[in-house]
Amino acid sequence: MVALEEAVMEIIVNAGQSRSLCFEALRSAREGNIDEAKLLLKEADGYARQAHQMQTKLIEQDAGEGRQPMTLIMVHAQDHLMTSLLARELSEEIVQLYQRN
Repeated sequence: MVALEEAVMEIIVNAGQSRSLCFEALRSAREGNIDEAKLLLKEADGYARQAHQMQTKLIEQDAGEGRQPMTLIMVHAQDHLMTSLLARELSEEIVQLYQRN
């Protein structure tokens, strides 16, 4: 069973790193460095995957007998993850737009 505090911090850290890399990718694309932007987005995917895997573990635990308490920090972690996933999707679209120009 995954410790709740450890799981929450892993989600926050990895989602935050993914989001940061997405914004780095946008800056690179704006400067005309499309290849670098794509590499940064790929790197962001790895961090998002780690955060999502931890979220999945928590969901699996919650579905069984190991019910997880809903805490403010858990909501915060979920917010970080969802924000980073949205940033990733939008960043991909914006990089594509920069690539067209």
